[in-house]
Amino acid sequence: MNQKPIIVIGAGMCGVSTAIWLQRFGHRVILIDKGQPGLGASFGNAGLLAQWAVDPVTSPKLWWKVPKYLAQQNSPFFMKWGYLPSMLPWLVKYMSHANDNATRRIVQDLIPIVSDAVEQHKSLVRSTTLEKWIVDSKFSFVYPSEAAFKQDAYSWKMKSIAGLIPKVILGAAVQEEEPILGPAMGCLAILEGQGHVTNPGQYIAELVAYFVSEGGQFIQANVFDIQKRNGVVSHIDTDLGRFDCRKAVITAGIWSKDLMKMIDLNVPMEAERGYHVIFENPSELPRNPMLMTEGKFGVNPMEMGLRCAGTVELGDHRSGPSVDPIEYIRKQSQRAFPNLQYSGTQEWMGSRPSTPDSLPLIGELGQSGIFTGFGHQHVGLTAGPKTGRLIAQLINNNSPNIDMSPYAPGRYAVGTSKPGS
Repeated sequence: MNQKPIIVIGAGMCGVSTAIWLQRFGHRVILIDKGQPGLGASFGNAGLLAQWAVDPVTSPKLWWKVPKYLAQQNSPFFMKWGYLPSMLPWLVKYMSHANDNATRRIVQDLIPIVSDAVEQHKSLVRSTTLEKWIVDSKFSFVYPSEAAFKQDAYSWKMKSIAGLIPKVILGAAVQEEEPILGPAMGCLAILEGQGHVTNPGQYIAELVAYFVSEGGQFIQANVFDIQKRNGVVSHIDTDLGRFDCRKAVITAGIWSKDLMKMIDLNVPMEAERGYHVIFENPSELPRNPMLMTEGKFGVNPMEMGLRCAGTVELGDHRSGPSVDPIEYIRKQSQRAFPNLQYSGTQEWMGSRPSTPDSLPLIGELGQSGIFTGFGHQHVGLTAGPKTGRLIAQLINNNSPNIDMSPYAPGRYAVGTSKPGS
């Protein structure tokens, strides 16, 4: 057996899933992250296993929605205007997909990696103590009115391609289904057979601990360089020294953009910065997770309280949080849950890694031995276990049972090789 390990860079949902599946296939694996496991973007998401998230943000409606949102003072879309010149090339490519043909193609390509997410998570943790984190649930899309639901017809048409047909309830039945909702909410579109995670950060931290307990190695280190010899990855340079490897997997979310530059590849990926507010010791909780369609944020009852997470802020992933998105979530939550009382709040901001075509990069870069598993936009937690399994299958020379070409990293791998590599 080749004694050189496979190195996975990035210990979020995609990274730890890849490490565990590689380990189960009999490979020696080192998992490297610059921070503690579970503290990146995987920490603060809404915790939703979004099997329904098959329709991208770039629907045809985006052309009139963005100007409308930017003109409104109270909207779920925010922009770091100083960063706009830097991200303009990405934004132009992103908007080029806001048409019906592209949307339908993206829907078809998202279905294979998200539609079985609950089962993929259960498969990852089956017969371990981590099963407790995966909870079966219904999922409700909350609208202020039936008219608002009908205005969302295009989105539901796209979801129907994946067989997602909601049960719609109106009027007083809304509050009977979810007593936490106030009278401003008059319509629910409910999907059965969904699931969620009750503490994403702790879930991922325990997945890493499980990986280590099974013989894996976790190293907290900063990666300085990814080195190749004769065109094939040979070792990783870190602040803790050099680590030889026979394969490398990049699963570092938005930071993968910086790692790719180490091998002279410029991947067009920008941050859709998301925020959450946790209402601690809430006086009431929803019976099931939900999405506030007007406010564009998810609502999930968690161990630490009621988490409301979402919005989109386009900006540099290196810059700090903004105040306005947090205040927006607070105001929208107060409108939706007028009787909610709580002892305090926690706030957080993280960066979703978004590609122009809303699809992740999953696969090998040529014959370099370098594999990618990033760019999942809003579905990193959801699709992480499936992504990890697919990468492990590719490395193990097992053909996945889905067409991998839509996720091929080569579609964005533009650049020149290092001298002598």
